[in-house]
Amino acid sequence: MPPPQTYIISRVADPIFAVFIGAAAAATRINREEKEKGRTTQETLSALRR
Repeated sequence: MPPPQTYIISRVADPIFAVFIGAAAAATRINREEKEKGRTTQETLSALRR
């Protein structure tokens, strides 16, 4: 019999937490890459809204 699963927060909150962390990591990377190209955060956000 396998051991019981352990959760960091809870069974429901763990996947939500994972999606939030992934989205934040992606946003940070995009912002960093855009700054290297000389664009401001505001220009990046306006481009993403289009």
